[in-house]
Amino acid sequence: MREPAAWQAEVAAALRAEDGAAAPAGLDAEDRARFRVYRNNVAVGLTGALAAAYPVTRRLVGEAFFTATAKAFVAAHPPRSRSLALYGAAFPSFLAAFPPARGVAYLGDVARLERAVLEALHAADAAPLAPDVLAGLGERAAAAGFTPHPAARLVASPHPIGSLWEGHRGGEGPVRVEARPEAVLVTRPGERVLVHTLSPAAGRFVASLLDGATAATAAEAAFAVDPDFDPLTGWRPLLAGGALVAVNLGDPQ
Repeated sequence: MREPAAWQAEVAAALRAEDGAAAPAGLDAEDRARFRVYRNNVAVGLTGALAAAYPVTRRLVGEAFFTATAKAFVAAHPPRSRSLALYGAAFPSFLAAFPPARGVAYLGDVARLERAVLEALHAADAAPLAPDVLAGLGERAAAAGFTPHPAARLVASPHPIGSLWEGHRGGEGPVRVEARPEAVLVTRPGERVLVHTLSPAAGRFVASLLDGATAATAAEAAFAVDPDFDPLTGWRPLLAGGALVAVNLGDPQ
């Protein structure tokens, strides 16, 4: 009798095999037929999990293309957890390198944004920093660093990913958007995920703060992108979205 670990490895290999008739050794004809049904159900379940996690990506490329792409991803990236809630972390990078998707340059970055939204939804809770705490810092604010909320994510792209996400998330038809770089801040101060589309300079400011830089250093990084950058355009979404939870006045980066 085979060891359980060996049997599990054989079942996993059969589930991932390209041959649709693949099955663990030792099964009779009836059990092999049942295994094919199970194998199909697993593939359908994983493809469905990706469709639920990346709805805008699916609308951008169409159902048939997405399903074929998802099947290729599932074959190369089996789940590592019993829970499918966060399955598909590698899907954005898979899309970016997937030869049939090369004509849609923004697709991988849109998927990165959708992944950030999913991760924000499942991130730990924390009490956001009250705006009056920042106001009370006065001149010390420039040298302060900040602890980001566990749900805070920043996705930057040379493509208008925030506009594409906003224009297609409701299931409408194709939406034309201006070709431009965008950064997107994803937060979840309470139960609802918030998405803020930012300019590249504001995105650099926010990304620097979330990475642990001081407010002064973050502003310098933003000014390098746009000399006319207004720091208020970076602070507003951070505070309104509850993206920060604490002030660090010790020795920030």
